[in-house]
Amino acid sequence: MAQETIFSKIIRQEIPATLLYQDELVTAFPDIAPKAKVHILIVPNKQIATANDIEIEDEVVIGRMYRVAKQLAKEQGIDESGYRLIMNCNEHGGQEVYHIHLHLVGGEPLGPMLTVNKC
Repeated sequence: MAQETIFSKIIRQEIPATLLYQDELVTAFPDIAPKAKVHILIVPNKQIATANDIEIEDEVVIGRMYRVAKQLAKEQGIDESGYRLIMNCNEHGGQEVYHIHLHLVGGEPLGPMLTVNKC
């Protein structure tokens, strides 16, 4: 198993965090460094290091993450105006914590999806 992450400690409530949702499969809480008015992380309770490590048996938890994102977007009042769901993978993808997580961001116009550095 990969080295334990801060997310595992939040899931077990060993580190204080405002839990917006938790069930037997996933946990959701606000990002500590929000990039938008609404920025929530939705993580599986099972530690899966990267998107490359998702297996067939993880399909239910991945589906639950998206269903919870939909529910939280509605609760936050951003379901109609729009939001973005992002999962980064590895260093070039911008992943910082090696426990997959879905970023739910919105509450304001988000601009372009990517800014490409041109040489």
